[in-house]
Amino acid sequence: MKMTTTMKVDNGVNVEALLGARQALTDAPEAARFMWRATCNWVKGTHSRSTVEKFFGLGAEQSHKTEFKFDADHPQIFASEDNGATPVEMVLVGLASCLTAGIAAVAQNRKIQLRKVSATVEAGMDLQGILGIDSDVRNGFDGIKVIFHIDADASKDDIAALVAQSQRRSAVFDIVTNPTNVTVEIR
Repeated sequence: MKMTTTMKVDNGVNVEALLGARQALTDAPEAARFMWRATCNWVKGTHSRSTVEKFFGLGAEQSHKTEFKFDADHPQIFASEDNGATPVEMVLVGLASCLTAGIAAVAQNRKIQLRKVSATVEAGMDLQGILGIDSDVRNGFDGIKVIFHIDADASKDDIAALVAQSQRRSAVFDIVTNPTNVTVEIR
């Protein structure tokens, strides 16, 4: 007689709640329309402070349990005071965070125990565009590379499948890899 033991997987993701939310939003697609918001205020020089607290979702105004604050600035080598990460670094943080959260959720759903997940995100940029030196040089990144180190109770193929599924469902991955209409208004 062969005996098997089932190890409980706990990556800290409530998959049952996520699947329940997925079903609820499938049944009521209008509730799936969300509006995310951030407010940014200039502090001094190139230093700004953004806050995130309220958003719209599930058909009503919602709030995080606390207001989150993010300082952005530029390094001293740009004659700034270096009071926070640069805005482009925040984009990289958003991408790494979104993909990592996806890996945890997918692993939980697939009953894969994670021990460690870390991501390093690198992006190249030629500052000649931003500084107006060469108008043919793009202002943004010329490429982004995400490098994961994942220690899990899974094969290399299963880990690759986790990362691939995280990419397919990542909002931030979609935002940085596909054009998004952006309008800027002055009020």
